[in-house]
Amino acid sequence: MEPLYIAGIAMTVFGRHTARTLDDLAREALDGALKDAGCDRADIGAAYYAGMTNGPLQGQITIPGQVVFSKIGIEGIPVFNVENACASGSTAMHLALQSLRAGACDVALALGAEKMNIADKAKAFALFEAGWDVSRAEENFQSLMTMGAGIKPPPSSESDKPYSRFMAIYAALCRHHMHTYGTTQRQIAAVAAKNHQHSVHNPYSQFRQSFTIDEILAAPPITYPITLPMCAPLSDGAAAAIVCTEAGLKRIGADRGRCIKVAASVIRSFTHRPLDRPDLNIGRLAANQAYEIAGLGPEDMHVAEVHDASAMGEIIQAENLGLASLGEGGPSAERGDFTLGGRIPINTSGGLESKGHPLGATGIGQLCELVTQLRGEAGARQVHGARHAIQENGGGLQGVEEAALAVHILSK
Repeated sequence: MEPLYIAGIAMTVFGRHTARTLDDLAREALDGALKDAGCDRADIGAAYYAGMTNGPLQGQITIPGQVVFSKIGIEGIPVFNVENACASGSTAMHLALQSLRAGACDVALALGAEKMNIADKAKAFALFEAGWDVSRAEENFQSLMTMGAGIKPPPSSESDKPYSRFMAIYAALCRHHMHTYGTTQRQIAAVAAKNHQHSVHNPYSQFRQSFTIDEILAAPPITYPITLPMCAPLSDGAAAAIVCTEAGLKRIGADRGRCIKVAASVIRSFTHRPLDRPDLNIGRLAANQAYEIAGLGPEDMHVAEVHDASAMGEIIQAENLGLASLGEGGPSAERGDFTLGGRIPINTSGGLESKGHPLGATGIGQLCELVTQLRGEAGARQVHGARHAIQENGGGLQGVEEAALAVHILSK
């Protein structure tokens, strides 16, 4: 297949931007990506907009991409609105790449933007309740909670404050992994402590405070084994990427030395697999497919960004991507394998727990970190000698796994 490239990529700081509009955040990300690629708005042949909050939180139920893009200087070209839960941004990237492969254009834009911090926080939390089959919500919840059987939560390990029921499901997944493989709460806390430490060096991160493992364990509980610093926050922010064919790079005069090759882009949907068949996990299948397309394997990866809406997500996805064997994600995290300077650094950005999780912008934000790493521009969080990187980004929940999941492999 013809090689495709990320020519420009940028993101805003993720965080609480109560004084800024969604359009303002989107404009900053777009302007940054255009400057990075060295091109103009007129060079873009198609645009893909990823966002979940426009409708439920801002009232823009339809055509959010056309509305946002018209306010930031993009009109007249095909605009596509993409919603795939928390994997929306990665899906927008996948579709932008497909438009290049189809020959529809030689330069395409993927942009995700969200404003989640509003006065009515309950409306923001309700977004997560829409990430499964809402006609069977209670049945789904009760069924998924059985995954936590075999591990009894200790006293005082449940928050008395309201939280998304998805956190209870994440906790049940944690307890299943603990029961099946012997993973410990301390190992999960080691992931969170590592990611918060990484975020200290990321100027785009929502949180930039380091924590020790013991501080993570002593933090306010959400639901066992999850404590507050193990969870992704509500975030505002935007991220944008300019992708090109070889002809597109030539047309815009891109700096080839800073262009990063997209070696693989894979999107998969869930299957009704049994919980005891991790070999059929959507993340494992997507990763294996991406490795085959790229002609690379997990042993070739130098850095990874994975979806850690809770810290346990990193352990599960590290195993799915083949960066640790089944049951070894927790011990690997505890001994520092996933830390900067370790065997395979994961979430050098700080991950969703620290960098933030503005839903539709999240996947492109992950790719922004990996491009920065492969360009050797990550400063104090740089993985030296990084040439190949992998990203995983999931969204929604069906059966016992993500409803949609994306994997991208990038190469220098």
